[in-house]
Amino acid sequence: MPTLASRGEPLASAREQLGTLHRLPLATGFETELEGAKLWPLRPTRLEILQLNVGKLCNQTCRHCHVDAGPDRREVMSRETMELCLSALERADIPTVDITGGAPELNPNFRWLVEQCRARDRHVIDRCNLTVLETGAHRDLPEFLADNRVELVCSLPHYRKLGTDRQRGSGVYDKSISALRRLNALGYGDGKSGLRLVLVTNPVGALLPQCQASLEAEWKRELERQHGVQFDALYGLTNMPISRFLEWLRDSGNLEEYMARLAAAFNPAAAAGVMCRNTLSVGWDGTLFDCDFNQMLELPVAEATSRHIRNFDPERLRERDIVVDRHCFGCTAGAGSSCGGSLA
Repeated sequence: MPTLASRGEPLASAREQLGTLHRLPLATGFETELEGAKLWPLRPTRLEILQLNVGKLCNQTCRHCHVDAGPDRREVMSRETMELCLSALERADIPTVDITGGAPELNPNFRWLVEQCRARDRHVIDRCNLTVLETGAHRDLPEFLADNRVELVCSLPHYRKLGTDRQRGSGVYDKSISALRRLNALGYGDGKSGLRLVLVTNPVGALLPQCQASLEAEWKRELERQHGVQFDALYGLTNMPISRFLEWLRDSGNLEEYMARLAAAFNPAAAAGVMCRNTLSVGWDGTLFDCDFNQMLELPVAEATSRHIRNFDPERLRERDIVVDRHCFGCTAGAGSSCGGSLA
């Protein structure tokens, strides 16, 4: 599937995406719900995660991708911007660096960045699509990641082949299983080596995720039975009404019903724990956002003097109001959804 950008699709524009969401007749507003939960304005807690989106280049073009990533995208974080991120790390007590994309491993400075973060004694998470580990130039990445004690959070739509290939493309499932077996052989996912392997699933369709705990038990049983694959935990994420998933919702006639379902399922307990409260997102060009979703909708942090990593000011950022919009219902519906899985 070509990216929205390469097709000249109007939804490639963040403004068009926001306009599409705002034209829907929702029964309530996100700010209204936050007010009812006594969470308005939404404010940060302790900054625990610096999430670096190192680019939109990817070896896949998944149907649900909120980044509109793909092989034709050329936006990647430069070494200079990474150095600014490392400088920010040294000025703040942020224990975790969460590296995402696109396929972050395709950034030519990915390995250097991982080594620099580890040299500063930061916990590093790599959000991996698994199939990139099966490409020629990256076949040795599992060993590199293990040597650097990197936590892997790997997306896999379903433990069955049909659901995965339908969302990600033909052949993706078999490559993903091959990559998981190689990771297992290094100790990832065995629960003893300290090499943490997390799988991430999201519904195939306009549905909310099922109970994360029951899904995890089912996935562990089936992947072990079918392929001998082990992993430590499963995160169930809600598909966000952004970019290519927004396009699918629109074209399939599911958009209005899906947004109404998200809004009706607003959960105050999930809202209290949303990831934008303890995470700061850095775009490929160094712009700062409250989360990766706001990044794709070009909604930077409200603190105007700290909108680029070169001006990183943890004190000012701590006092900011978090920017929210209708897409935020995706993080607060039901059990909630974040880069760390369900919230409540």
